[in-house]
Amino acid sequence: MAKVIKLRKGLDINLKGKAAKETASVECPGEYALCPEDFTGLKPKVVVKEGDAVKAGDALFVDKTHPEVCFVSPVSGTVSLVERGDRRKLLSVRVKCDMKFEGKTFKTDGDVKALLMESGIFGMIRQRPYDTVANPDETPKAIHVSAFNSMPLAQDFEYVLQGQEAEFQAGITALSKIAPVRLGVSSKQSAKALLGAANCEVYVFDGPAPAGNVGVQINHIDPINKGEVVWTVSAQGVAMIGRLFATGKVDMTKTVVLCGSQAEAPQYFTLIAGAAMDSILAGRVKAQKEGDSVRVISGNVLTGTKVAADGYLTFYSNQVTL
Repeated sequence: MAKVIKLRKGLDINLKGKAAKETASVECPGEYALCPEDFTGLKPKVVVKEGDAVKAGDALFVDKTHPEVCFVSPVSGTVSLVERGDRRKLLSVRVKCDMKFEGKTFKTDGDVKALLMESGIFGMIRQRPYDTVANPDETPKAIHVSAFNSMPLAQDFEYVLQGQEAEFQAGITALSKIAPVRLGVSSKQSAKALLGAANCEVYVFDGPAPAGNVGVQINHIDPINKGEVVWTVSAQGVAMIGRLFATGKVDMTKTVVLCGSQAEAPQYFTLIAGAAMDSILAGRVKAQKEGDSVRVISGNVLTGTKVAADGYLTFYSNQVTL
């Protein structure tokens, strides 16, 4: 039976622009980007050059410290740009999609951690303390997954989960072979796939924001002591891991919520990670008065990142707030 943890401190912030529970597909943009700055603690080394043909799952860059950890193309196509900044700092690797969506096939019957690193899905895993990309040399005492987000206008994962229950469970099962998995759910959720999830410990959190924050959940379940590390994975990241083990291919499709007071029709969209921001925003921003402008946030208004309208959705973000 799930353990219930009640939180009394906090505050739910109600903002205008909550998304309707309707999902539409985003037209595939011509170009996708993978940006090293999204991966805190990473020292990237490019392993492709402009003009190279790649499939979804082919490595674009690796971690210099741990070259076995790959960061891969989300689509098939051609490497169109290796973008560098000051002192040749790697800013992004861009892939022009060929619309064939061919994927590299991985063997799923070996070591779980090794497969996650080779396929690029290991990048979905973060490490506490410091919230950096997980260190494969470390052994976590647990892997924490928060299945809800209590930040303003955040997506409803129980709605997003519909149709992905088997993939989510497969992801939980795979992660449980690395370390014990602890799943945090909301007292407002009732989905059997969450409350009855197997191969993990389920904790029900009852209280206002920031109850959905995985750091808050870790502190209430089992605080990190000196010398210990835990890993965290987003709920949609777990589903991506499940798809990898079910199909042997990388599928970075995810559901993103477009919300906020300046969204023309706030709703959910399915797209592939690394998509250009304008593929989400085109025709979906309210008309502005002369001199006004819209602030585009990849994430929520409290912890999100301000991005350019012609930029790219950050790797971990499942929300765009206008």
